[in-house]
Parts: sequence; structure tokens; C-alpha cells
Amino acid sequence: MPRFAPRTSLATHDVTNQPPDFAGRDLYRTDPALQDAALREGGAWVDAPLGELGPLVGSEEVLDLAEEANRHPPELVSFDRWGRRLDEVRFHPAYHALMGLGMRHRIHSLAWTADRPGGHVAHAVLLALFSQAEQGTMCPLSMTHASVPALRRQPELAALWVPRILDGTYDPSLRPIAEKSGLTIGMAMTEKQGGSDVRANTTRASALDGGRPGARYRLDGHKWFCSAPMSDALLTLAQAPGGLSCFLVPRITPEGERNAIHLMRLKDKLGNRSNASAEIEYHGATAFLIGEEGRGIPTIIDMVHGTRLDTMASTLGIMRMALAQAAHHVAHRRAFGKVLLDQPAMRAVVADLQLDYEAAVVFTLRVARAFDGADENERALARLGVALGKYWLTKRVANFVYECMECLGGAGYVEDSVLPRLYREAPINAIWEGSGNVMALDILRTLAREPRALEAYRPEIDAARRQNRDLDQVATEIFGWLGGSTGEDQARLVAERLALLLQGALLVRHAPTAVADAFCATRLRGDGGRSYGALPHGLDVDAIVGRVFG
Repeated sequence: MPRFAPRTSLATHDVTNQPPDFAGRDLYRTDPALQDAALREGGAWVDAPLGELGPLVGSEEVLDLAEEANRHPPELVSFDRWGRRLDEVRFHPAYHALMGLGMRHRIHSLAWTADRPGGHVAHAVLLALFSQAEQGTMCPLSMTHASVPALRRQPELAALWVPRILDGTYDPSLRPIAEKSGLTIGMAMTEKQGGSDVRANTTRASALDGGRPGARYRLDGHKWFCSAPMSDALLTLAQAPGGLSCFLVPRITPEGERNAIHLMRLKDKLGNRSNASAEIEYHGATAFLIGEEGRGIPTIIDMVHGTRLDTMASTLGIMRMALAQAAHHVAHRRAFGKVLLDQPAMRAVVADLQLDYEAAVVFTLRVARAFDGADENERALARLGVALGKYWLTKRVANFVYECMECLGGAGYVEDSVLPRLYREAPINAIWEGSGNVMALDILRTLAREPRALEAYRPEIDAARRQNRDLDQVATEIFGWLGGSTGEDQARLVAERLALLLQGALLVRHAPTAVADAFCATRLRGDGGRSYGALPHGLDVDAIVGRVFG
């Protein structure tokens, strides 16, 4: 018989040259850009709630819950075993644990209960921190938060619902609201034939007791997209005799019965897998009118306005987690005889990513402070600023996450890494709550119809004048250009330029000089290339990279 050489024992499972575990870090205290902006825009009091959440969402336990909630997406249960309609969504326990954590830390209510300036700043940073760990659960918490102004338009409904929202804890049970420890609110606006054009909605509302504000109606129709269908109520739009109107649709009727909201299917989405989104039908569903008939869009826009701020905050969280993962990897991985972070090409990439992140931070939290503003100038800045931020930041994030993924190489492309999930999440905030063209056209309308919006915007730029030559030059060009006629074909260009100019001005005023000068040189003057890491010579890359690591 043939003889073979003995097998050699190889140490194939000795793991070397790999970064340590990422978990076990304080996502707030290790982020100087976020911490500085939070304290500046919100006030010293916000440090306590943010400091409590930061280490929790960076813990191994919560990061594992996030992974589990997305690995086991929600399931639709249409009927019970006897054939009775249930129309329920069943979630993995990890989802419920994350929802409970978010509500315990008052993400849904702090902006309304703080009773001091900075409530919206605290809310935005809490949401951004939690979005670093898990994004799907932030959708129902965002809508619950944003529903409060719309509900307050109808005092008798607000008296029943708002206290249980603001004072409540997470309670997923399906019971009358009086028996629950806390409430959540979802949204159902778009339909198949209209999409963003909600005026084309065909769902019908029939008055049952007089057709007055706060009164009971019957709804019949189909909604193409319903976010968080297991919420205790949905804000929805329907055609009443007086025109398109806003309604509150409870899942349990005042008589204690399941409302006639039929879940047709769950959406099989690219990302946001832990969160349920559904197609639904109303079959004589009980609903209550909020505001006057025909005033549906002005009523529900209060909710949309708030959720648009949250798209900025959630984008901020996605950006930071992607960058933190990339920086963690390149700080520990060696290649070609050096740690990756010590190699000039990689160092330039990390620095360039940090520029966009820091600009997103100052932008988001300045807009959040405007939401807290009591005067008309701040309210006008909030209206324009949230549209600019919703447009620009959510456009940037997908390529941002991809570049972070590439920092990890092949390891970033496999599902063992969090980067693929972040990459799938990245487009969501650009598409939901008004896609790119919707937001860009909204910016043009705001500039045309509300002169105060530009009047509120200009001082933010003027406060940074004579501190950076690139900013001064571009500001002069843009304000001169805005003085002429601007058509809809230029809507995206207007949105982009105004957003970048505001980011540059805020960085010049508040960020380290190295960060502000590099941003203005590359984003305003146009030095460097079109991909991350293509920086011009002469920037203080070391100072910028140092900001990544806190």
C-alpha cells in the first residue's frame, strides 16, 4: 500500500491582526463633535439624559439586541386558528426590548416634557445615539413624538391621548387606551395611485355624528404604506365631504373592539427590517376628525415636520456608527508593514469622512434648536433648515456608509459586520417623509412664499463672515444668485448650495479651525476630488482624524 507523509498541524485558527470587539463603549462621551454641539445648542442640562443613554446603546447587550431584531423580522398574523381576523404583527423579543429601552429614555416625549429650551436638541441627540445601535425602532418612536402637535389641534382628542403618550412606558398589548401604560402612534398617508401626491388619495370618510372637528367618522379605502401598523392609533388622510382631512384611527374602538383595519401584507423592504411597514385597508374603520374638514395637509404637516427633523437625526446616527466602525478597524489592522490608520491614503479617507460627519452634526443640532425657538425667525429657520437638512444629509449618507464599508475591505461586506445593515438603512431617510424632488421643490416654495425664511437664514451665514475667505466668496455668489429667478429645474442645485453654505458657516463658527477650513476648501471652494480621501495638500489631516477618536 502507498505510504503518505504525516499531516502537519497548522495553527489555522490562531486569529491575529484583527481589531478587538467594538462593543462596550460610550457612544456619547467618545464623540466630541456630538457632545460639544449638544451642550452648545441644548444647554448643560441635556448632558445628563444623553450621558445615561450613550453607554447603554454602545453596550454588547444592546448591539446584540439590534442584531437579533433585524435577523428576525416581524411576521404578519392575519387570522387566528379558528379563522377570525387578527391583523396583528408579531415581533421578536429583541424588538420589544429595544422599544422599551427607547421609551424609558424618553426619546418620544422629552422634547415636550423638558419645560426648558433645548428639548428638541435633546430629543434629536437621543434619537441619533439610539440610531447608531438600531434604526427600525426609531420609526415608531419618531412618529409618536411627532404626533403630539397634530393631536393638540383637537383638544378633546389631545386630552385622551397626549398624557398617555408623554407619561407612558412601552406597552405592546392590544387593549383600550385607558388600560394601557403607554401609547404609540403610527402614520398612514400614501396610496397606490398618488404616492407623495396625497391630494390624489381616494380613501373616503363618512361622518357619523355631525361631521364636526373631533367627531366620529367611518373610513373606507386602501393605504399603500402604513408605518408601524401595531401602533395604538394611526394618523391618516381621507377625503371627507369638505375635502382631504386628517383623522385619528385607533386600533381599539371606544367600544373596546378591534377596529376594522385590515393588514393586507407587510412590505419586504431593503432595510429597516426590524420595523413593520404594511399595506392596509379600512373597511368601515372608526376614525376621529382632527381639525376642520379640508385641512388635512396643514394638520398632518405638523407631524411630518417633526419626523423630517428625525430623518436628519437618524442619518446622523447611521453616519457616526459607520465611521466609528471604520475608524476602529483601521486603527487596529495592519497591512504592508503599517497600521492602516498610519498610512496617508487611509488617513485622508478617514479625515474626509469626519468632515461630512461634523458638518452633519452642527447642521442637525442647529435646526433642532430652531424647533425650540419661540420667535417667528426661529420658526422660519426651522421650516427652511429641516427641508435643507432632510434633502442634503440623507442624500450624502449612502455613499458615506459605502466608503466606511470599504475601509474594512471584504470584512465590511459580509453580514457578520454591521456595515451591510447600515448600508441598507442609508437610503430610507431620503425616501421617507418626502423624497429628494419633493424636498427641493418645498425649499423653492418656502423661499418664494416666506421671505422671512431667507431673512432667518442669512444671519447664520453673516455671523461667520470675515473668518474664512472661501465662505465669504461663496456666500456672496449664492446670495447674488438667489436674487434672480430660479426655476424648478434648479431646485436641487438651490437645496445643495444653501445646505453646504449653512454647514460651512456653522463649522467656521463652532468647529476647530482645521475642520472648518478643510470643509470650506473642499465643499465650498471645490479643491480636491469627488471621492472621499481625494483631499488637497496642506490640510491639517492629523487634527481632523483626532476628532474621530475623541
